[in-house]
Amino acid sequence: MLRLSRKAILALEAVVDIACNSRPEPVQSKEIMRRQGVPDRYLEQVMQALVRQGVLKGVRGPRGGYRLAKERRRITAGEVVRIVAELEAADEPPLSGASPIGEQIVRPAIEAIHTGLMQQLEGITIDELCRRAEESGLAELAGARADFAI
Repeated sequence: MLRLSRKAILALEAVVDIACNSRPEPVQSKEIMRRQGVPDRYLEQVMQALVRQGVLKGVRGPRGGYRLAKERRRITAGEVVRIVAELEAADEPPLSGASPIGEQIVRPAIEAIHTGLMQQLEGITIDELCRRAEESGLAELAGARADFAI
């Protein structure tokens, strides 16, 4: 079964958590870890990648944390997943010595499936996921709408 990596899912959970719990002060990573049960070893590396790519804005200091860098309706699940995939690819050695069947048959089939999955993820916004969390009562501060910081 083709599935998203653990880091990609945790990154989506963290971004949705930040979107749902935005308020004047940034959301601290320890709050995300507490609410989502996200291990620290995954969270900080992923959050920094999301900051570098302009999805999140990091705020330093004792009351620091993370905010969305743009409106939640302008961030897609696909964008978050792609950033994490790039991060993971940097840690992975290149695949070498593939067979002709692998090169000509298997890889193109997997790439087509991957392309379809990414197209679906591009159609889902963080705003939509946050609204689902709020409607289901899973957003700690349901209705919090201060999600944009300049």
